[in-house]
Amino acid sequence: MFSFFRKKPPAPPPAAVPSPVDALSPLMPAQKPTSLPELAPAAAAPELAPAPAPAPERKSWIDKLKMGLRKTGSSIATVFTGTQIDDALYEDLETALLMADTGVKATEHLLQDLKRRVKDSKTTDPSAVKALLIESLTELLSPLQKSLVIGRFKPTVIMVAGVNGAGKTTSIGKLTRHLAVNKASVLLAAADTFRAAAREQLGVWADRTAVDIISQEGGDPAAVAFDAVTAGKARGRDVVLVDTAGRLPTQLHLMQELVKIKRVIQKAGPALDHPDASASTPAERTLATPPHEVLLVIDGNTGQNALTQVKAFDDALGLTGLIVTKLDGTAKGGVLAAIARERPIPVYFIGVGEKLEDLETFNAREFAQALLS
Repeated sequence: MFSFFRKKPPAPPPAAVPSPVDALSPLMPAQKPTSLPELAPAAAAPELAPAPAPAPERKSWIDKLKMGLRKTGSSIATVFTGTQIDDALYEDLETALLMADTGVKATEHLLQDLKRRVKDSKTTDPSAVKALLIESLTELLSPLQKSLVIGRFKPTVIMVAGVNGAGKTTSIGKLTRHLAVNKASVLLAAADTFRAAAREQLGVWADRTAVDIISQEGGDPAAVAFDAVTAGKARGRDVVLVDTAGRLPTQLHLMQELVKIKRVIQKAGPALDHPDASASTPAERTLATPPHEVLLVIDGNTGQNALTQVKAFDDALGLTGLIVTKLDGTAKGGVLAAIARERPIPVYFIGVGEKLEDLETFNAREFAQALLS
């Protein structure tokens, strides 16, 4: 079992910076999270300090991630088996990174940064270049490392989008399970009203986790989402998770339906964690207006197409986070570097399989080490 919610420390000193380990501690409903500025990843420091030894559960997860990315890792590892650092090594590395779906811009950035690191460290051993590449990739991915905060607003409304087959409804079910385990009350909104299987699948997760679900056969998706947010307020729920119909970004009329759902959710009004909402500033009310999180689920097997999806959905909805699924053997994983370079939207979770424990929080250094192992 893992958890992925922030817990506010009893009385942290003003200059304290949360560590990646702290970011994984459970958040109980009665507690309030720290303010968003305090959630900046520790990787903002000029030099990336070595990560502490992971807990046994986390180590097991890292091993699974390495297995999921072993195809990419083995391809890149062969680049460093030579006897010298020369143009041929960098050319081979460029090819390997492009084949790993890293993209042209991210590949160019990594190569330039790697050459600088090699020069500064006066490295002459090709095998040592791999460790420098891990550092470079970790630094590139660090802006994607951020914790999902639950509890600042009640309810915290999370809208989830994605294309068909990306694992969206399954990911919502896993999130629901872990929210419930961490004592957060959840209300599900089955706003994918056009696909009966989606409502049934979400209903199964609702039954497993003993949470309520708002569903309507053949109804207007935006109306279902609005009813769910309203019900979440009335019932005092901590989280409202809104499932939406899967669609391709090229289906413009369906993308407009997503925009409509978000707009209608906003009409439900802000839910400030404040004794007098009318006394809040305009900025606070804007921040508190639902949906508080707009997540996109992307399939790690889709390569550069995943970056295209991120750009399209972000332009339409204003994404706040990503869930990357199916990094389980055939996915190349380098697309996260492309996302970090071109559209650095936080990656809240990554998944390597269908089991409950196969969805975990994203850690930049762990991912870089797994990808290049």
